[in-house]
Amino acid sequence: MINPRLDDLHRRIPGLRLETAPAELEYYGRDWTRRWTPAPLAIALPANAGEAQAVVRWAGAHQVAIVPSGGRTGLSGGAVAANGELVLSLSRMNRVLGFDPVDRTLTVEPGITLQAVHEAAAEHGLAYPVDFAARGSCSIGGNIATNAGGIRVLRYGNTREWVTGLKLVAGSGELLDLGRGLVKNSSGYDLRHLAIGSEGTLGVVVEATLKLADPPPPTQVMLLALPSFDVLMQVFAQLRDRLRLEAFEFFTDRALHHVLAHGGQAPFDQVHPYYVVAELAMEGEGDEAAMLAAFEHCMGQGWVSDGVIAQGEAQAAQLWRLREGITESLARHVPYKNDVSVRVSAMPAFLAEAQALLAQGYPQFDVVWFGHIGDGNLHINVLRPDGMDDAQFVAQCEQVTRILAQTLQRHGGSISAEHGIGLVKKAYLPSTRSAAEIEVMRGIRRVLDPYGIMNPGKLFDP
Repeated sequence: MINPRLDDLHRRIPGLRLETAPAELEYYGRDWTRRWTPAPLAIALPANAGEAQAVVRWAGAHQVAIVPSGGRTGLSGGAVAANGELVLSLSRMNRVLGFDPVDRTLTVEPGITLQAVHEAAAEHGLAYPVDFAARGSCSIGGNIATNAGGIRVLRYGNTREWVTGLKLVAGSGELLDLGRGLVKNSSGYDLRHLAIGSEGTLGVVVEATLKLADPPPPTQVMLLALPSFDVLMQVFAQLRDRLRLEAFEFFTDRALHHVLAHGGQAPFDQVHPYYVVAELAMEGEGDEAAMLAAFEHCMGQGWVSDGVIAQGEAQAAQLWRLREGITESLARHVPYKNDVSVRVSAMPAFLAEAQALLAQGYPQFDVVWFGHIGDGNLHINVLRPDGMDDAQFVAQCEQVTRILAQTLQRHGGSISAEHGIGLVKKAYLPSTRSAAEIEVMRGIRRVLDPYGIMNPGKLFDP
């Protein structure tokens, strides 16, 4: 190797895989934001926790910044390495380390994909219930770093609820064993929960113990066409009150347009402005009748214009594809994304204000809305017109985002529901967190990362 620092790293950890080829730097140095030009020093791919810890200790001694890297499916620039950082990729650490049938836990390395965790749980007749469209490429370490949510938060909560133990290599180089799988533990601060959602700024997750659940009950999937945005919460309330909702996802006609253009079959003969995919637990004989009664009530109230109930698993998957295929179908447009949340009770007032704001701020852009209405989370995607300069496009979008952040602040919301802050939303963190809170977070970061090497520049500045 030509770089003396990398020569030293290789001597200290002889078995460590290091990549410096331009194609590898490009591949590992960016995430799905595609906004920054990757320029990492190198890519370190440890094979185990010991190698990962040795890399962090070396980085602290040499003052080399580290960007922890999982599946890099993030949308906030949290895994971007654009300033000579060492990317610490956990992709080789992708094994299942153990299953405990009594505690019903699965211990895994951080580079394992969410899909592989689902499959490993299923082998033992259980389920890991966190789920979203990027399941085949995102990693558990990345899910933990952003406290990922997804399509079943309404029923099962975020990643945080399913992590019973973590091993974290802090920025100091110390290996911390957090939580240890205990159901009850009131012995001081829960550092496990500090690590979850910290976006790699406190350390690197090298092992996780995940709680498993009973397999989900039989479910029924329905797609509903809605005449207006205003009736979303009424439909949600009806289904929630009459049945057990597993998921409740909405998207607009523009979202459906892009999914169908990407490959798919139109669900209805005519286009409707809004759609809902709902998945409902069918646990008893009365659930089918309750579902039909709720549907008929919504139709009678004029809240639903049309609907289809899946006839079998294949059609259910087809209906879900209309929702889960949105992000993939938009990727070629390099959209500017907002991922926001408010309390469910505040959703109607916020929606009315946000709709007016975005209509005024983006009159010339194609704006695609979708999200997890049942847990107060909206995804707003603004598509860059063909031929428009990227810098000009981002500058226009950020003018509106500043106002959107102020709107969220008035409604007690968050500028990041589940994608993290990273680089993209750093300027808007004060709309969600007070100055006192941010200063406390800085203090925690200084303790766990005394050398300032862990994902610097992300979340907030020093």
